[in-house]
Amino acid sequence: MRYFIKLGYKGAAFHGWQIQPHDCSVQQTIEESLATLLRVPTAVTGAGRTDAGVNARLMVAHFDTEEPIANIERIVHGLNALLPPDIAIYSITPVANDAHARFDATSRTYKYFAVTRKDPFLYPLAWKCPPDLDFDLMNEAARRLLDYTDFTSFSKLHTDVKTNNCRVTHAQWSQEGNQWVFTITADRFLRNMVRAIVGTLVEVGRHKMRVEQFCQVIERKNRCAAGTSMPGHALFLWDITYPYCID
Repeated sequence: MRYFIKLGYKGAAFHGWQIQPHDCSVQQTIEESLATLLRVPTAVTGAGRTDAGVNARLMVAHFDTEEPIANIERIVHGLNALLPPDIAIYSITPVANDAHARFDATSRTYKYFAVTRKDPFLYPLAWKCPPDLDFDLMNEAARRLLDYTDFTSFSKLHTDVKTNNCRVTHAQWSQEGNQWVFTITADRFLRNMVRAIVGTLVEVGRHKMRVEQFCQVIERKNRCAAGTSMPGHALFLWDITYPYCID
């Protein structure tokens, strides 16, 4: 039987989602708790990989069992009791045996949070940005992302992906109270892609890069041409969509 898990986590305590040889990861922590409850080693496959320190309002993952789980609510409750406060399991849902948390996802949305003034109630889940960033110009540049598909310039070097092509369908900064939030949706994302995009947009907002130069960065397909990767603590995997209901 295959099951989808919907969960969220704060990333500060973890070295990303994916299991690491010598560091604590979200995936490993969940697998260990599942093995305790199910009394058998249980592999968990996530919808994607978040980097060290990056948060997830919603992550979707799947795991398999030999027999159907008799009491799913008991497993959800048990996992939340075993897992640290940084990870919360929202639900576990039976799905078709060929359903796949990663390959079936049709879109993913990330949000990056920035504050223009010091706010102890938002720290450390937002980046303290300069107060004079030109967000109108940053939005003009962000809209250009929809005109491209090859985002090599915003990808971490030496990754094992077959293609650097992504289809961005939404990219916009919006003001929400004391915060500015960058929301970006695509069919897939490259490693470090959102943080590199935000860092390059900040260069535009500081008037150190023109919109035309932002486009040239993308066209050069060279990570060295883009801006600095932004801190992970303000980045959230926000939503994942599928062609079927997983509630």
